Amino acid sequence: MAVFATDVPALLLRLDRNPFHHGTLGAVRSLGRQGVEVHAVVEADGGPVARSRHLRAAHPAPEGDLGPDALLDCLTGVSERIGRPAVLFAMDDLGAITVSRIAPLLAGRYLLPSQPGELPARVADKAELAALCARWDVGHPETVVPASGAEAAEAAWRLGLPAVAKWSRPWLLPPDSGLRSTTLVTTAAEARRLYERTAEAGSPLLLQRFLPGGPDTDWFFHGAFARGGRPLLTGSGRKELSWPVRTGLTAVGRWLPDPAAEEAGLRLAARLGYQGILDLDFRRDERGRLRLLDFNPRPGAQFRLFTDTAGLDVVRALYLDLTGQPVPERAGGPGRVFVAENYALLAALATRGAAPRRAGARIEPAWFAADDPLPFLAMARAFLGRGLHKGGRRLWGTLRGVPAGGRRTARAVVRVPRAFVRAAPRAFVRAPRAVVRAPRQRGGDPLPAPAHPLRAPASADAVRDRPERAPATR
Repeated sequence: MAVFATDVPALLLRLDRNPFHHGTLGAVRSLGRQGVEVHAVVEADGGPVARSRHLRAAHPAPEGDLGPDALLDCLTGVSERIGRPAVLFAMDDLGAITVSRIAPLLAGRYLLPSQPGELPARVADKAELAALCARWDVGHPETVVPASGAEAAEAAWRLGLPAVAKWSRPWLLPPDSGLRSTTLVTTAAEARRLYERTAEAGSPLLLQRFLPGGPDTDWFFHGAFARGGRPLLTGSGRKELSWPVRTGLTAVGRWLPDPAAEEAGLRLAARLGYQGILDLDFRRDERGRLRLLDFNPRPGAQFRLFTDTAGLDVVRALYLDLTGQPVPERAGGPGRVFVAENYALLAALATRGAAPRRAGARIEPAWFAADDPLPFLAMARAFLGRGLHKGGRRLWGTLRGVPAGGRRTARAVVRVPRAFVRAAPRAFVRAPRAVVRAPRQRGGDPLPAPAHPLRAPASADAVRDRPERAPATR
């Protein structure tokens, strides 16, 4: 393990309230094992990451409003408690975007990458990213930003259904709106309905041509960059399992060189003058051409995949750069496998299989660590508890006849005319007397019986010659 000065503490900022964000735990362990004093701003109870022996203290994130003023107050208070300047790492998009906007106000308290205040927001914005890719000849799915519901419907048809619908700035989505950052729309009407919720979403809707996933199609690129876009440590890898399947985060990933992904990542960082850590997601189209899907201006959750034999990863590399220390050359390279245990289990069950393995590959678990077991145990308990809670709700809803979604599943009451039942043969209608009810006219008499559906109407002579019957009694 490389030795470096660790007298400057580090603060990890995560505004996403997902307690199963394993990237935060990876950063805690990466720096803490080296001897850095690590603090984290996370959800109020700290979640599994707060159980790590490598974390000095967990500080509660702001409740409710997560705007610049609230975050500035929070970070100022944490700085006072730490007592000296610290290196600040934003672990999610909202944190990276907000920190970049208040960076001048954090001078003297935190060490941060130097970049324009709106750069993280520009690259995380899906519509802005499409424009940057077109300008710099970086492969990107065909994208349309509709100006009306009719244009959204027409674009969905033109791109081909299913199509991918994305909100341009997903971090602005209201938490209880039910809107997802990315949706696969299967009809033009669905695209129109989504567009009609633009005001609620807080950012424009864009539609992209759907690129079907498959083996060897999903790739990613991670990098740490010094001032001016100079690379400190980079690597590319392939998603072998994801959760949700084919559209979600990396459940199992492998460090594999991909020249196209690496060249695109280096070119974007150089053109932008990017300083800091980035995570790019790619997918290959039907012709094998690489298309950039997302630009995340922060560490990816699987960044520990790109750890060399000396323990250097993108978080350590940026820590060294921001504290004025040299970043050593990478020792070792591709071949490692990253596994997020909880999501890999779900993905393997959903796909009825497991990711292919290679003999001799070194596995990097997201949660389990022999020297730090408590986060894994806390995650497993919380993850299983959440699963049991969801399963219990579904079972209870089934037993009551009303599932969690609220739609009634109880047996419907069938109402047909009583005279129709009397006239129909027993083999045709067999209905319990408590279920089959004849509608009555306002005066209380039953409605006249319809003609039998399986017989032709009787002639007038046949009706006249038919003997009368006594009325049926109940």
